Amino acid sequence: MTVNRTVPAYVTNRALALPAALGLPARRPGTRPAPVVRDLRERAGRGPRALLFGPRDLVVVTGLPGSGKSTLMRRTVRGLMIDSQDTRERWDARLARHLPYAVYRPLVRLAHYAALRRALRTGEGAVVHDCGTQAWVRAWLGRAARRRGGTLHLILLDVSPEDALAGQRRRGRGVSAYAFGRPRRAAARLLRAVTAGDPPAGCGSAIVLDRRAADALRRIGFTGRARRITR
Repeated sequence: MTVNRTVPAYVTNRALALPAALGLPARRPGTRPAPVVRDLRERAGRGPRALLFGPRDLVVVTGLPGSGKSTLMRRTVRGLMIDSQDTRERWDARLARHLPYAVYRPLVRLAHYAALRRALRTGEGAVVHDCGTQAWVRAWLGRAARRRGGTLHLILLDVSPEDALAGQRRRGRGVSAYAFGRPRRAAARLLRAVTAGDPPAGCGSAIVLDRRAADALRRIGFTGRARRITR
């Protein structure tokens, strides 16, 4: 940790090389280090103010719908950002008055994945919104990160289902118990695995935040050149 409370979420040869300060074991040439799990919950705002990653890394922000993923990303990300919420809002502006969301939801997802594919082709570090139910997306991002010489990182927002549903209602969205059940179960499984020290395959690090730790963050960025994609 540096004096300005900026913490490298994961150390690579291209990022902030401080393995001793992080307590990471030295790695043998040609091997990948074990995943690093950081639980920043219940620290009363004393956690890091910034998370920095390598210039070719990919970062997935995941958690329950309504947990504050888009809010966190829009407030803190410095660089390339792919948020499925942005895509949905653009389609809602055109179609919500005429059609229920369920009808055009497949088109929203296709548009989001197309934007994500374009972002991956830039080779730059990127932060990606993840609803938590699409494990294949994380696997795809893990492969993409390795091909570009980077690492996949996970930022997991641990927010209670009640608070997440309240967040959905504040956005004017009614969510049935059935529709909310799938992401709730997926998020619970992911949280159990991460806190047990077993993040998804391909992740170099996993960082768990509660609402206060997320609010304390001021920056999520990359050590090299990055930009936000225009779609």
